[in-house]
Amino acid sequence: MRLTIFWERMADHFGASTAETFATDHVMAELGGRTVNEALDAGWEAKDVWRAVCTAVGVPAEKR
Repeated sequence: MRLTIFWERMADHFGASTAETFATDHVMAELGGRTVNEALDAGWEAKDVWRAVCTAVGVPAEKR
């Protein structure tokens, strides 16, 4: 998954400004105690981060 697609999905689910805030501030166990931005900066694949977000916040199956 390209980062542009990842951010489009984040914005679609959370809204653009909330997606940025979530990615910066929300520490997730699914990402090893990292935020979305920290995981991406650490080299995690965007698709794996998206899957973790989906699991953590219950993104509906049709948006996964």
